[in-house]
Amino acid sequence: MIHNEIEEIVLSKITPSKDDKNKLEETIKEVTKKIREELDNRDINAEIELVGSTAKDTYLKNNLDIDIFLVYPRDLKREIIAEYTLSIGRKILTDTEECYAEHPYIRGYFKDFKIEIVPCYKIEDASQKKSAVDRTPLHTRFIKSNLKEYQKQEVRLLKQFLRGIGCYGAEAEIQGFSGYLCELLIIKYDNFRSLLTKVKDWSYGETIKFYDDKTPSFDTPLIVIDPVDKDRNVAAAVSLEKFNLFIIASKEYLEKPRITFFFPKPVKPWSLEEIEKKMYSSKYVGIKFRKPDILSENLYPQIRKTMKSIKKYSEKQGFKIYDIRFHVDKKYIYIIVKTDIQPLSETYIQQGPPVNKKINVKQFIEKWRKHPLAVDQPYEENNRLYVEVKRKYRELTFFLKENLLKMPLGKNIEKIIKEEYEILEDEELLLEELKIFWTEYFEQKYPWER
Repeated sequence: MIHNEIEEIVLSKITPSKDDKNKLEETIKEVTKKIREELDNRDINAEIELVGSTAKDTYLKNNLDIDIFLVYPRDLKREIIAEYTLSIGRKILTDTEECYAEHPYIRGYFKDFKIEIVPCYKIEDASQKKSAVDRTPLHTRFIKSNLKEYQKQEVRLLKQFLRGIGCYGAEAEIQGFSGYLCELLIIKYDNFRSLLTKVKDWSYGETIKFYDDKTPSFDTPLIVIDPVDKDRNVAAAVSLEKFNLFIIASKEYLEKPRITFFFPKPVKPWSLEEIEKKMYSSKYVGIKFRKPDILSENLYPQIRKTMKSIKKYSEKQGFKIYDIRFHVDKKYIYIIVKTDIQPLSETYIQQGPPVNKKINVKQFIEKWRKHPLAVDQPYEENNRLYVEVKRKYRELTFFLKENLLKMPLGKNIEKIIKEEYEILEDEELLLEELKIFWTEYFEQKYPWER
């Protein structure tokens, strides 16, 4: 594959050297030997399987995890294989963290390498799976059998391109493209540049298949049917925002390749004075609360659930929500809402039922006839009832202060907010820790344009 000058420079930076590979291989040998000893000492019947980018030789220099799966017979109970795996991980790894997905698993360090040890069941095809992770060794085998040697570099280019534009990683924080998805895209379209040529013309619901089997329908921006499990969409995690960003970046890179697509410059924060000038034309309301001490896989879905509730319940009250964003730093989470500067009108017209709906009419009149917020009696217009009602909340700030905890929030976020939170308005949001957030918000530049 012929690469342009920029791609050659990128590959020289991201391709592991011989020394890197040797060090990695020695570490894998050493850690698997220790795991094997632990399994034998405890008389545990399990196979050790290396999976992920290190197994497939598609990892990026200075950015790799070693993923080791312990593959157990299918007749063992889940709790048993979890306990075996966690106890072995605790013995061999340092600085460990126990994580809980469908199976508990453990991550930590062995020498300088970050390692995950995950339990799964031995299966020959996806129909036998007891949990999602059981498929992972099948993924590794599929890629090793179908990815040509030269395509490993194409995968590396694609991963770094997606990393540069902010789309790499299927985890909840990013909602982008997994390593496995990158490998499948290169197998399908042969190389990095020919893939981008296809991507620039993608539209919502783009579907990629490796076989002609009948597959289920998915309502997601991108659908890539898993070649080892036809009922699964490998691209399910890709959000509409990241899907569109990949399309825009592909078009622009093909028109004008630049190194900043792969290695963007850091954001140059504006001064608080510059940010303040930009804030004048709208009203911003922020909710600040302590960051829960939970895994990011659990945190980000909870933040999005909280934002969805704030938007939904605020709009029900008549507030215009033009935008809602969040920012996470080491200690705090900020949810920031853009709304109208002007308060809502003092009253609004509540629509009632058509006059021919006798039961509904009776209920409507009974509800509003003596209601403390009704300005006057219900009235008829164009064969329908209406009533003028005083608003309880004219400003979003007061509505949120009184109602935030009545909304369905993320479980851990709700606990934190019950203890303490702050509502901040406009200039109160001019904080040093939000300088980069506001700069990106107002600058509206893509990462490669900085």
